[in-house]
Formats: sequence, structure tokens, C-alpha cells
Amino acid sequence: MTEPLNIGSHDLPVTDELAAFMRTGWADTRRLDVTALPIAPWAAKRRAALAARFPGERLVIPAGTLKVRSNDADYRFRPHSAYSYLTGASEPDDVLVVEPSGESVLYVRPRSPREEGQEFYRDRRYGEFWAGRRPDLTEAAELYQVECRHIRDLDLKGPARVLRGVDASVDARAPRDGDDAEFESFLSEMRLVKDEWELGELRSAVDATVRGFEDVVRALPRALGHPRGERYLEGVFGLRSRLEGNTVGYESIVASGAHACVLHWIRNDGALSAGDLLLLDAGVESDTLYTADVTRTFPLSGRFSAVQRQAYELVYEAQTAAIATLRPGARFRDFHLAAMRVICDGLRDWGLLKGSSDELMETGLYRRYTLCSSGHMLGLDVHDCARSRAEVYLDGVLEQGHVLTVEPGLYFQPDDLTLPEELRGMGIRIEDDLVVTADGAAMMSGGLPRRADEIESWMDALS
Repeated sequence: MTEPLNIGSHDLPVTDELAAFMRTGWADTRRLDVTALPIAPWAAKRRAALAARFPGERLVIPAGTLKVRSNDADYRFRPHSAYSYLTGASEPDDVLVVEPSGESVLYVRPRSPREEGQEFYRDRRYGEFWAGRRPDLTEAAELYQVECRHIRDLDLKGPARVLRGVDASVDARAPRDGDDAEFESFLSEMRLVKDEWELGELRSAVDATVRGFEDVVRALPRALGHPRGERYLEGVFGLRSRLEGNTVGYESIVASGAHACVLHWIRNDGALSAGDLLLLDAGVESDTLYTADVTRTFPLSGRFSAVQRQAYELVYEAQTAAIATLRPGARFRDFHLAAMRVICDGLRDWGLLKGSSDELMETGLYRRYTLCSSGHMLGLDVHDCARSRAEVYLDGVLEQGHVLTVEPGLYFQPDDLTLPEELRGMGIRIEDDLVVTADGAAMMSGGLPRRADEIESWMDALS
């Protein structure tokens, strides 16, 4: 059965003569130099672990589908993280099936032969002349080191556990006869401990992010004079993310002044004022889709004012206390609680809150000025492993190989009358990426300064 072409409303009709002409006269461009992706042996181990967890069951993991941005223009495709983790492949509409025997089959949409049909030159969504070359079945099998079959041969009848909500056509064709929720949770939980290959990819993403932050500081003189200085800096970091990776791992937060009090400020349409702080939360996503997630807050003038320094140093002390708790066996929530205790002490010492630290921790009054938790797991997703069960993740304990962010902050809203005027409209966050080691944690983002005086020296050196 031939699938309909995605030809668009303005496609010109094709005569029989042109169709015949287009089928002939093409060179043989089969690739003879295809080598396995570096991820392939790691992905094979992960598929084996998945099969061992659900022995004798059929498991279905779709890559996902293209999503329309506007009319007939799609967003750039990114596969579901579970699919990427298990295959390393990155084409839309493909499906990984782990059979009850434990063997895996990757169902793909292979490159359409030039001698068959019109897809390669007419289909605006999948055609090679419109969207680029896809591997054929032989090339795909060599790249991913797994048996590959045509997607049209995928049979979804019979019992299976399915990763749902990723591909509507798979959901519709696959009967609901397995515990899909348990399957989804395990697919998330199996990514909690990073293997050696993943750690290398994350370090590369973090190193590229460090260079992106340096680019931003170097660009400050030009950005300060632009009416959309935030967007100027967003573009500067975005260039680094595309030159050294796939793209940004999430929408960059480039927040100057009171915009830093908006936790997910991504409009980035404001001007920059030399007297303000800039909160930059950004991360490069590697070509293998692992992302960094780093935040620094620095003075646009190059020097902290006295009140800015006072607030910054409280956040720095909170982050330092949080990092000190990281070790195998520590509860995941411990680092956040350690940071918040420091924040409580500071806010009380400033006279903003009254009561002991224990009382403030119990009542949660400090949360008016902090708003959110102080970190999360990191990996293929910026908020990685989010479908894991609470007892394994949020209420669990740290293990060697966990990668997480530590990011306490203070967010003093511009209209908050409980604050002295000089604090209003100031937002500060310091965020670093760390990997839990055998006896503590290693800083992956140590290429960027953390202390206030170090930040000033860093900015001086880059100016």
C-alpha cells in the first residue's frame, strides 16, 4: 500500500513523462563507509537491561512524530528521550520493538528508492529533496547495530507494553493490555544512573555551555546599547549551541533586572541597564541530545553594588551548603533543605523574617522569596527522569553516577512591600551541574566562577 504524499497545496502537477524521467538517470549513492554510532554498544546494553526487567514481554517504544509549527511547516524533530537512549537514532515515526525473546527490531522509514514512486522529490515532509537523506535499511542496521525493518511491516496486534502519548498512530493500533504506566516509569528510572558514555556527553555539553557564557560576557558592550539586549544575548548563546551542539537544551532564560524574578522568563525582549543584574540560565544540548543546565547571575556593570553583593553571597552560601551534602546514600531532598536553612538564617538576620530556623523551615514562610526547589536530575532531558516514581527519585537516595543540578535562588518581586526598596526587583540564582561520585560529588561546571569577586575578575578578563 502506497502512503499519500505530503505535497502541499501549491504543488505543481506531474505529467507521466516527468514522472518517468525522474525515475531514471541517478547515480548509485548507497553509502559504503557507514560505521556504527559510538552510542551503539551502550544502547545495546540498555535494551538488554530493559528486556531483563520485563522478560517474555513485547515492549514498544516510538521515536515520536513531526509536529506542525505553522500550517505546513514543522518544528525541527527531536526523538523521545527514551527512544534516543535505547537506539541513538533520530528520525521521526520510527518504532523500537523489544520482542518477548529479548531481541530488538527497529522499524524505520528508510530512504525511498529513486526508481520507485515520487516521494523523494515531491513529498515536502519526508522527501529527500525536501528534508534530506534518510538511511536505507542496510545503512540503518550498521549505524544502530540492531535489526532494522520497514515501518510498514510493523504489526502492533497482540499483548505489549507501550510507551504511550508519543505517537498517536501507535497508540491507536496497540491494544491496552499491559501496565503501560509501570513501563513508562521504568524507562525513566533506568536513566537515573549515568553510564561512562553519558557522562562524557554531559561533560562536553557543559564545556560548550561554559564557552557560551563567556561569549555572552564578551558581547555585553554591544548588547547594552540595544533596545532588546536580552534577545541579543540569547542569540549569542544560541550561536554557540548550534556551532558546538544540536541546539539549546531548553529555552534560554536571559533575564535582566526584575525579569529575573520570573522563574521561566523566556520572552527575553527587554533592554539591559548597567546598574542591574543579569540572570542567565542556559545550556547547550549536544548532538547526542544530552543537555547542560547552568545559571549565573552577574552585574551588567561588571561590579556588584553593596546590596547586590549581600544578596548574591547569601545565595552562594546556600548553594555551597547544598553541594556539601551530596554523596551516595544521602537523601535526594537533603541538598535543598540544606540550602533553604541557610536562606532562612540569612532572611532572619536581615530582619525580613522572624523566628528560629526550625520554625521558618516548618512554616515555609521563606518560600515567598525562593518559590521553588533547588535542583533536579539532568541528562537527556533538562528535568531528567521526571516520570520516575517518587520513592526512587524525589524521596529516594543519591547513587554514584547520578547527575543533578544545585540551584538555590532568591526572587524579590518588584511589588513586594515586605521588602526594603533596595531589594525589590532583584533575582539571583546560581546553578551548577554535578555528578555524584564514590565519596561525594564532582563539579562539572567548575569552568565558570561562583564567588562574587571571582565573577568580577572573570568579567574583567573577558572585557
